[in-house]
This record gives sequence, C-alpha cells and structure tokens, in this order.
Amino acid sequence: MGAEVNTTCPYCGVGCGVLAKAGETSVRGDPDHPANSGKLCSKGSALGETIGLDGRLLHPEIAGRRTDWDMALDRVARQFQDTIAEHGPDSVTFYISGQLLTEDYYVANKLMKGFIGSANIDTNSRLCMASSVAGHRRAFGEDIVPGIYEDFDEADLVVLTGSNTAWCHPILYQRLLAARKVRGTRIVVIDPRRTATADECDLHLALDPGTDVLLFNGLLAHLAHAGALESDYIAASTTGFEQAVALAAADAPSVEHVAKGCGLAPADVRFFYELFSVTERVVTVYSQGVNQSAHGTDKVNAIINCHLATGRIGRPGMGPFSVTGQPNAMGGREVGGLANQLAAHMNFDNGADVDRVARFWNAPEIATRAGLKAVDMFRAVADGRVKALWIMGTNPAVSMPDAGRVRAALKACDFVVVSDVTRTDTTRFADVLLPAAAWGEKGGMVTNSERRLSRQRPFLAMPEEVRPDWRIICDVAVRMGFGSAFDFANPAAIFREHAALSAFENKGERLFDLGALADISDADYETFEPRLWPARDERRAGRLLGQGKFPTPDGRARFVAVRQEGTALAVTAEHPLALNTGRLRDQWHTMTRTGAVPRLMANTPEPMLDLNPRDATANGLADGDLAHLSTRYGFARAKVRVTEAQRPGQAFLPMHWSGHFAANSGAGGLTTPITDPHSGQPELKNVPLRITREEVAWAGVLMTRRDLKPTGFVHWSRQAVAGGWVYELGGTETPDQGILLARGLLASPDHLVEYRDRKGLTYRAAAVDENGAMAEALLVAPKGQLPARDWLVSLLGSRAQLTSADRHALLSGRSPAAMPSAGRIVCSCFNVGVNQLADAVAAGCRNLEAIGRELGAGTNCGSCRSEIRAIIDTGLVQAAE
Repeated sequence: MGAEVNTTCPYCGVGCGVLAKAGETSVRGDPDHPANSGKLCSKGSALGETIGLDGRLLHPEIAGRRTDWDMALDRVARQFQDTIAEHGPDSVTFYISGQLLTEDYYVANKLMKGFIGSANIDTNSRLCMASSVAGHRRAFGEDIVPGIYEDFDEADLVVLTGSNTAWCHPILYQRLLAARKVRGTRIVVIDPRRTATADECDLHLALDPGTDVLLFNGLLAHLAHAGALESDYIAASTTGFEQAVALAAADAPSVEHVAKGCGLAPADVRFFYELFSVTERVVTVYSQGVNQSAHGTDKVNAIINCHLATGRIGRPGMGPFSVTGQPNAMGGREVGGLANQLAAHMNFDNGADVDRVARFWNAPEIATRAGLKAVDMFRAVADGRVKALWIMGTNPAVSMPDAGRVRAALKACDFVVVSDVTRTDTTRFADVLLPAAAWGEKGGMVTNSERRLSRQRPFLAMPEEVRPDWRIICDVAVRMGFGSAFDFANPAAIFREHAALSAFENKGERLFDLGALADISDADYETFEPRLWPARDERRAGRLLGQGKFPTPDGRARFVAVRQEGTALAVTAEHPLALNTGRLRDQWHTMTRTGAVPRLMANTPEPMLDLNPRDATANGLADGDLAHLSTRYGFARAKVRVTEAQRPGQAFLPMHWSGHFAANSGAGGLTTPITDPHSGQPELKNVPLRITREEVAWAGVLMTRRDLKPTGFVHWSRQAVAGGWVYELGGTETPDQGILLARGLLASPDHLVEYRDRKGLTYRAAAVDENGAMAEALLVAPKGQLPARDWLVSLLGSRAQLTSADRHALLSGRSPAAMPSAGRIVCSCFNVGVNQLADAVAAGCRNLEAIGRELGAGTNCGSCRSEIRAIIDTGLVQAAE
C-alpha cells in the first residue's frame, strides 16, 4: 500500500487539502490543512474516480496525426517566430487557465510579456474574477483580499451576495453553518434565485438582476443617515467619501426607492440595512453573481464602500471577501496572468514597474502596455489581427460568451496550439496538440481565496509522452531563442524566481511579497506547508489592511462613487425572459473531469432549464418538455424543470454542458460578450431569452459500453454510469423515423434480440456479448411511453452473465425479480437516492440529523441538505394528509 501524499484539490478556490495514496486512486481530506480540516465536497471526494488514462491526450499531434515532441515543439516555435517576424508580436496570443499551477503561469507570462514583447496573454479567470481584481485595485491600490477563512468563524453577520456558496464553495458554507451553531451568526443571502444557500439563511433578498449597486448604495446612504459611520477611520484612512455618499444618497434616496428598484419588499430592505448597521462583525462574501456583469467592478466597489464607511475591514470577523472559482485564479493574478497586469502585482500604468520587471528579467523587449482581454482577444482572432493562438488548459469553444463566434474564429485562425489533458470541444481546432500532465502527475504551487499558498504534489506516474505545462512552455521558449531566461530545472526554481521578483525593489509599496521564500531549497519546497502571503520574513501572515494603511500613494483607501446602471441588455417582447447561468453542485467547468464520474452525473444527468411555473404555463411547457432557447447570439435546447426557485420572468441554465455531453445545450452560445468597461469581464448572468416548445414525438434511451457522439438527432444527452454510458435521445420526427435513427447507433444491428410493436411505434433491442452479459440495449417509444431502465443500467455495470429469466426479461426493461430503485441520486458523497430518502422519511426520519444517522446523506459536504429537507417536508405533508 502506497504512502499518502499531501496535495491540494484541483477544483474551486477554497483550496482544500487532499491526502492521496501514492500510485493509487484513493483520496481523502487532509485533516491538517487549515482550509478544510479534512472535509471534501462531492467533487473532491470523487477525485479518485477521475484518475485514469481513458480519453487522455497521450502524445503530441500535428494536424491530427501523431508526432514526437521535437517535431511538435519545433513547429510551434517556428510558427510563432515567423508570425512575429511578419506581423509583429501582437499577432500572437496566449489564452491560459486558472487550472494552471503558479509556476506554469509564471513562465507563460514571462515568455509572452517579457520576451515575445506583447501583453496578449489572458486567462479564463477573466470570466470569473476580473471585476474583483479591478474593484480591489480601485479601492485598495492593489488586488488584495483582506480577510481569511477564520472570519467565517468570527463574524456575527455574513452577507452572501451573488454566491451560491452551498453548492459552489460547500466546505466554506459548512464552516459558516458550524459557526452559526456556536455564535448564532445571522446569514443574509442576496440572489435572484432561491438557491440551496438561500434555504438556510435568515433573510433572502431575491433582487432583480443587475440591481446590486442600488441595494448597496442604499446601504451606504442608510449608514450615513443612521449615524453608523466610523468617522475617525474615514478621516484618517480614506479619501473620496463625500463624493461616494452624495452619489449614493442621490441614487438611493429612500428604502422605498431601493425596494422598488430592486423588486424587493421595503420591510426586507429595511431589516437588512438595520442589521448591517448595528452589527460590527460583518463579512460580505461575493462571487460570480457580482463579478459576471457589465457593471461588476462598480458592484464590487459599492460593497467595499460600505465596509470602508464602517471601518469593518481587515479585523476579525469583518471585511469584503471575494471567493474565487478556480484552484489557482489567485496565483494567476499574482504572477500577472491577466492581460492588463504586468507581474507580481505590478502594472503597465506605472512606468517604473515596467522598467523594474524588464531589469529583473533582463528583457529589453518587454511589453509596455496592456494587451487584449479575453473577449477582445477572440474578436482579434476572428478579424485576423491575431494570427497564432496558444490555448492552455481551458475550453473557450464552450465557455466563452457568444461561443458560436469563438468557434468560428478558432476555425479561421491561421495557427492554433492547444495543450491540455483530454480532448475537448476546443482541441478539435488545434493545428498542434500538446499532451499536458494532469492533477496527480504534476507538482507546483496554488493560492486559494484567502491568499494561502499550498502545494499540489504528484502521486501518480506521468505517462511517457506527457509533459507538465511549465516544461512545455520553457521548451518552446528555448527554441525561440530565449533559452537563458527559461533554464529552469524544476518548479522549485521557477517559484524561487517568482518569489524574488515579488520582493525586488519592494519596500512595502506592494503587499504581495514572497521575499522570505526567494531562497527556498528544493527540499524545503517539497515539504512546504500551507501558509498565507505576504511572506516578507519568517513571521506568519494573517489579515491585511486592518491597521488602516493601504498600498496607495497616500496610504489611504479610496471610496469609489458608483451609480446604478441597467443590465447590458434589457428584455424585450421578442426575448421576454432574463437568462441566468451558473454552476451545478456536482459539476466543474465543461465537465471534462467530472462528466465521466457516474455518481457526479447522477443528481442532474442532463441539461435542464429552470423555469417558474407561470413562465412554463405561458409558453406551453410542462416539466420534462424539451425547449428551444434563443438569444440574439445563438440557440440551445434543454429540458424544462418547473420550479418555484426561479422568479417569474427569469430562467436558469447550467454552464457545464458541451458537445461532448449533449447536442446544442451549451450556455456559452447564448450569453452576451458585452463587458465591464473596467475589468473586461462579460455579463454572463443576464441575457434576454426566448423559449418555445419543441414538439417531440418520440424518445429513446441507449445503454452501451461505447463512447459515442450521436449525430442527426434533434436532441441527445449522455450520462456516465457504471460500465458505460446512457444516451437520452429524442426528436420531432415520427416514432418510426426515430426508430431508424436510433437503431443506427447500435454496434451490431444484425445480431440483436429485438421487439417492434405492430404499429411500428415502439422498439426494443438488446445485444449480449460472448460471455453472456448485456453489451447494450435500446428502447424507443412515443414520448412519455418509455419503460423503466434501472435494471438494464445495472446490468451494464455488473457485466454479469445473464440467466435464462434475465434474457427473457431484457426487452421488457423490468427485472425478473423485485429490484428496489434508489431513484435519482441526491447525496453524491454517499450515493443516496430520492427513493431511499423518501422511504427513510416514511419510516420515521423527521429531520436532517435522523437522515444522516440512517443513511449518511448530508453529513459530508452538506451541499445536498436543502434537497433532503425538501424531501422531508414533502413526506411529512403526505403523512399528515
């Protein structure tokens, strides 16, 4: 049995510690890591099930054909050099990822900005955190998160705005609920949707989309009117208060005005304002619902203004707290991974910074101005200004707004390089494909949302023809003639240079300082224990900015006067619904990792559009109907889930589905590329939408061991299950035509056990392998008439030899013996289904604690608790009737 290796989870920005068995696929939470104290969410708990070589990129390719590393790297370097020579350095761009490690990020940024001489390098963090970065810089002078996770334990009021923390950062959310049990912490949730997070709060403010600035301007005006300001702090440590509060008062002259503008009850707004006013220990947590807006930066500053006005910043249980969505989005910001950053929290708008980094890198051709941000970068690819593009560890063909145009741009681009772990919707556009090391194979540093540096460490053997990202980038740099600047032996050497740059000519002007780690030995790097920055010396860091001193020229924080603006696009008669997008509990980005894990697919196995009952009825839609979704940018299809959690006039579509998992169900193709003027972050949370009902005539389900990509269907989606895949099929053709289409997916249509009814509307088929086990089965019927498939799916996973009774029962879809169904999985951590939960309630489990004792459900990450509570409530109502 292998020894356990301390590493860090590769998912969200909480930065949970993980213990992984060397050479194995066993993982558990690290009880000694301060970010999570041994807890893992459903995705983290399933990390061991994502490890494997199925679907991996395992060798370089040029034009879709296998090649060796020398040929591939020579081609990349030569093409970049030729492009730069003919069209200049700005004709080349890098689009990188918050999945990269700090060392990967560092050398990519150094190559592009320092030696190619262009700042045309941006990261997918532009889509999630750029408005926080811009807001921090405007208020604090630097991209600083003042607080730490201990503030969740010590606050008396936590405001969660634009953050479904229960699903997106469940370990932090459970930490907050644990603190509430101890100290009675009040929780206010600000979100247009009634999410799992809102189910356990003291107050839910379901404001209209895009009205956050009005709400927080009203709070600032209320604080001034109620005499709740910290006047001495404002005078000693800030500038711009009078302008900010005057604009806030004009923008939000009364509680009633705010309530009307936000679509809220005046009593709820007043309660929130009074609660904030009288509670000293307040933490305001914000995430994508704030950032992903055409006015996201103003929203961030409206929040920060309220904390500056009360002096509640950088002290225990107080402060604005931006929680990041990716494992190393913070590390990317530290090295300068965004196009408008230089490096080590230095900036292009300061000539001394440019000179300083140029001297440190010995890079006389360093870029001197900001480059193209993500949306503008792909526009430049589309119009031909960018001739060569290197995409690292991200899937913009799915995740970018107006994704259809992004795909067209990638197709038209002269030269596209993609380095990644697996094939994606983006890799199919690659002229050169480079296989990168995956989590568990590579090592380096990541920084979480509280500024805590942690190590990711390898515990698996790296496949022979796979390389870590830092090595790939350095190999290209050497071939481009920059060898002496990229002569790194290992990640530790890169980290030492990164730390040294942060401290270079830094006498405290920049809070980001890792000077104490600039001489870290290889051995100490390997045993590095998690710690917060700054790390100027051996003293351990904690909260920042609590002394009222800020990294600005005058040492003061800046109030930023902001005004409520509308959403980027307003709903119209043609597009009357407002579409919101976001994460699901058990999925990650475009599902390249989580989509292949059966238990992570079991809760929501197909893309669903959440609609309020009123809107469903108005559009002739019922639960489970297929809807056609259209915006001015594109279209998609998804089945409808009717729910009171959605407000009338609004809809929600998960961001995750790509062409690998469904036909035309991606949210990216619907969303707007209109961006915030300060941060360049697109408005992904609001786009006008039209929905119509698809007249589906037939439905089918294929259960197979094979990895297929169906074509020619109006709609399909697939779900990973034990032993293979389940494909949901459907179309507007007549059922007999649907049977012909679906039958074409079978591996051996001439060697089947088949049944077709006399009218030709229902079809069932099954294939048995040479060992007597079911290899695949297909069921097709008019819409709403498919038989159950649980037993057939279980046969796919078991691969057991079929009995005679089993063979006779195959085409009925029903087990010859009674087989209880767990139902749709609710608790992914313990694989507990809705039917099991309902049975437990009927047997006497009346609360979450009883369910936890009986089934374990809800006792790990807790992100299923709200759904379990709803099942309990339904069961109790039924019992009472």
